[in-house]
Amino acid sequence: GGLGSLARHPRRQHTRVPDTGMSAPTYKDLKGEVVGVCVSGGLDSKTVSKRLVEAGVKVLAFSADLGQPDESDINNVKKRMSTCGVDTVIVDLKDDMAEGCFDVIQAQATYDGGYWNTTGIGRFVTCKGLIRAMIEKKVTVLSHGATGRGNDQMRFERYTNVLAPKMRVYAPWRDPLLLEEFPGRKEMAEYLNKFKIEAFVGPKKKYSTDANLAGLSHEAEDLESVETPMTIVDPEMGKWPMQAPDKVEKVVLEFAEGRCVAMNGKKMKPVEIIKLANEIGGRNGVGISHALENRIIGTKSRGVYEAPGMELLGKGLLYLYQAVLDRRASDLFKHLSEHVGNQIYDGRWFDPSTRAAFNAIKELTAPASGTVEIGLYKGNVLFHSLKNVKASLYNEADSSMEKSDGLNPVSSQGFAEVQSVEAKSLARAGMIDADFAAKKRRLN
Repeated sequence: GGLGSLARHPRRQHTRVPDTGMSAPTYKDLKGEVVGVCVSGGLDSKTVSKRLVEAGVKVLAFSADLGQPDESDINNVKKRMSTCGVDTVIVDLKDDMAEGCFDVIQAQATYDGGYWNTTGIGRFVTCKGLIRAMIEKKVTVLSHGATGRGNDQMRFERYTNVLAPKMRVYAPWRDPLLLEEFPGRKEMAEYLNKFKIEAFVGPKKKYSTDANLAGLSHEAEDLESVETPMTIVDPEMGKWPMQAPDKVEKVVLEFAEGRCVAMNGKKMKPVEIIKLANEIGGRNGVGISHALENRIIGTKSRGVYEAPGMELLGKGLLYLYQAVLDRRASDLFKHLSEHVGNQIYDGRWFDPSTRAAFNAIKELTAPASGTVEIGLYKGNVLFHSLKNVKASLYNEADSSMEKSDGLNPVSSQGFAEVQSVEAKSLARAGMIDADFAAKKRRLN
């Protein structure tokens, strides 16, 4: 998980790529290069690495420790890859992953349909960390395991281009020669077995999964039919809301300038907070979502996503933002947030506009400090209370419907009269149409 390879789940049969006149690099073009293969230690990783080694290419494997919940010991990747005659560099990126999660939560940077794009976060963290390690090992070509029909191929490509412009990119599953040799997982297993390398196809899965500290993305196979309910997914980070406890679990979050610094009274590092939030949110059915999203390459994709910790922390922070952002600041924040979410999805985290938008978000959310108490109940994150929010714009007296020392309701008369000038002008000019919506319906 987390490396662009659906290594622990079955890949669809590779369909024969039609001749479009465009030529993708093949493994025969890699002679004399030092190829760094991003691996997860599964069937795809081993097949590609072994095939390159047999073709006389110098290969080094690289794997990112993103705190993925589906990998009990990341060092097992090194053991599995060694059977292919390849050394593996494990890069510990758990802290980087947690910081990435905190950045995205601060920006409330969700994607199409409002889900937390955990795979997108994992890609910019992975690429930055692995490319740095590859440069140290004098790698000249980065190889990734993303399919030729998805988003990740573009993310790996772009991040390599911006972080290491001189480094080439090799995409095995766009290589027509490799696709010809390995049209499916059966052929991959047979190839590895010839070298007495452990490999098996395994039973057909209902869907494939990508995992990291931030959450899980489930897609493909049975999920490709929109007539299949999202509930075929068996949550790995928690449970479905209907299976969650029948009681509310209270959680207290302490924020400083838009970043969570403590949970339930205990100050912790970001990686510890994310782990605890995942545990608490997961057992309460929080953070499972569904999307028919718009892919980078123009197609639609269906996914079911788990991000219990992101949702718990994100919703808690949103309650705080509601107290400290004025209307115009809130409008600007929403625009910036959407831009950052789109940039992450498109593999553009390091771009100038992302940087500018995120710096503006940090400025807008600097006053977001205080304590938020929330209640978790069957997938819901309920507001309980706000305390110690020094920058709060909420004044109970001004908002009260009862007699108070707040805003004098009589003074609103002047504001109403000022607004009436424009309203009456529009009416006199014949620019108001009270039936426009009904007319549109009749036309349809």
